[in-house]
Amino acid sequence: MVGQAALSTDAIITALKAAGETTRYRILALLFEGELSVKDLTAILGQSQPRISRHLKLLTEAGLIERNPEGAWVYYRISESGAERRLVQDLVALADPADTALARDREWLAGVKREHAQNAARYFTENAADWDTIRSLHVPDTAVEAAMRAILGTRPIDSFLDIGTGTGRMLELLAPLYHKGVGIDSSTAMLAVARANLDKAGVNHAQIRHGDIMKLPMPRDSFDLVAIHQVLHYLDDPAVALAEAARVLRPNGRLLVVDFAPHGLEFLRERHAHRRLGFSHEVMRGWIEQAGLVLEEATDLAAKSAAEQLTVTLWLARDPRFVVAGASKGLETA
Repeated sequence: MVGQAALSTDAIITALKAAGETTRYRILALLFEGELSVKDLTAILGQSQPRISRHLKLLTEAGLIERNPEGAWVYYRISESGAERRLVQDLVALADPADTALARDREWLAGVKREHAQNAARYFTENAADWDTIRSLHVPDTAVEAAMRAILGTRPIDSFLDIGTGTGRMLELLAPLYHKGVGIDSSTAMLAVARANLDKAGVNHAQIRHGDIMKLPMPRDSFDLVAIHQVLHYLDDPAVALAEAARVLRPNGRLLVVDFAPHGLEFLRERHAHRRLGFSHEVMRGWIEQAGLVLEEATDLAAKSAAEQLTVTLWLARDPRFVVAGASKGLETA
């Protein structure tokens, strides 16, 4: 297609050869639903780790998928390259949705995702009351909060959305800035803590809602500021959450993401339900741009002692659309 990246004949043949095997085709169909680890794929496909790893190696060499090492784990995803991604999309779309093997894979995938969600929900439920204390063991909250206030400035905000609000701390911290605030979380235990904290702080212009942060129950162009604070490392597919955040941003709206830089503390995954061991600037920039936003600033807050091994990063992005001066009720953007 004109204006889109294209593949050479040799690259197309190589890609088709890589995809033209039953297990590898099933892997592509699964990865098109989101990133998965080798462990996830072995559980879904019922094959050994060495065999799955061999298939993944061939697909990676053909440029159809990408590998993302995180500590002792490796996650795989469909290639971000436009041409390869279009090829995989077309191949997967050709399959009969009722195909027995693919339907079974989708059922097992749903089960794996439910297990991930249950592990995270169990952790949040068990630790809801003292979540702020647990978080403080990993990152100096006062320094992070000061950096957040500095990066956002003092400009008034009409509407603010806190995705994965947890204890409601972000709604409390930024209360002086926004006119209307909404915090959304999937854990009812955490929402109970958030409501109690906001009541105690006297924040009465914010509301708490139960909902899926991967499918936000809000319309497009609803918020001037969206924050995702220490949430993405719990998710199977952070890119989906970022895309949802971008969807509800108004033209010229801002997205603030706060999370860990890449690290090797495996115990956070083993004991604290972390799915990801931090995010690099390159990966985050890619997801932000894929969501249609522009990364404006990235700030690293390094640990100050050997005991605190985590670095926290703040990424500030903006919706590049702007409202045309004199626009009437409907949003006119350029």
